[in-house]
Amino acid sequence: MKRIGVFTSGGDSPGMNACIRAVVRTAIHNKIEVTGILYGYHGMINSLFTPLDSKSVANIIQRGGTILKTSRSEEFKTIEGRRVAYENIRKEGIEGLVCIGGDGTYTGAKIFYEEFGIPSIGLPGTIDNDLYGTDFTIGYDTAINTAIQAIDKIRDTADSHDRVFLVEVMGRDTGFIAVDVGISCGAEGIIIPEDAGDTERIFDFFGRHGKRQKAFSIIVVAEGDEQGGALELAKKLNKKFPEIKIKTTILGHVQRGGSPTARDRVRASILGSKAVEALLKGRKNETIGIIDNVPRFTSYAEAIGRRKEISKELIKLGEILSS
Repeated sequence: MKRIGVFTSGGDSPGMNACIRAVVRTAIHNKIEVTGILYGYHGMINSLFTPLDSKSVANIIQRGGTILKTSRSEEFKTIEGRRVAYENIRKEGIEGLVCIGGDGTYTGAKIFYEEFGIPSIGLPGTIDNDLYGTDFTIGYDTAINTAIQAIDKIRDTADSHDRVFLVEVMGRDTGFIAVDVGISCGAEGIIIPEDAGDTERIFDFFGRHGKRQKAFSIIVVAEGDEQGGALELAKKLNKKFPEIKIKTTILGHVQRGGSPTARDRVRASILGSKAVEALLKGRKNETIGIIDNVPRFTSYAEAIGRRKEISKELIKLGEILSS
């Protein structure tokens, strides 16, 4: 293998640049050329290629986002689009791919290999931490720390005004961020899609007069909760408890940005380097994650098809500590 391509796809996450840097420098160490593919699968279809060398990835490890840009491509979902991408990649001399992203990225890479035989290794780049095959995804640690810092500031206002704040965090249809952030911030409630009874416990919490002397509360809500997120929950609470002063804060995309934490930088560097080594050893159609501090391989099919579960012990701990 003389040349590999690297790209980021889907939502950006802090640590992607550290991962790109590790891919490039590990490849150069092994005398392999690297081509950066701008805007993910969209860039493959439109020949948005750029050569990467050691200098081009200098001074990026501390930057959030991705220097290769990212997007989602509807055209790549068609066989015609993938055929154009394949032809462009072959013209560029790319013999293997490192794909940094989430399950959509994995799905595209899996189909691409099945149809055209392009070997690839997928790396878990998403703040949601919902990918099977790794304990933590690239960007997750930074995202929860960003949310914690924001909620610590909100708590000061909540305390000063004796108010209830519903704080919505990201996580699509999972509650990984909400659980870790809620426990870390000492939240009085954590609402996640995986826990069907959490909303009733919140109603019970506010309905028990004299349960606590505390006049303010922080409730962390996962954006993908079946109740409809923080705004819908606020409406229900206002209707049931009109005497409570309720404010809603949606942290949104602020959680995706910012300089990655040391943990995310190290995790991304390990995975980026291992991906290059895996391609050179002939591995393909797999993802690499870190489980129990050891890099592990998982097939695309398993990573896409299996659901990653939140620890029930953590959910229970959140309930205990909020009481």
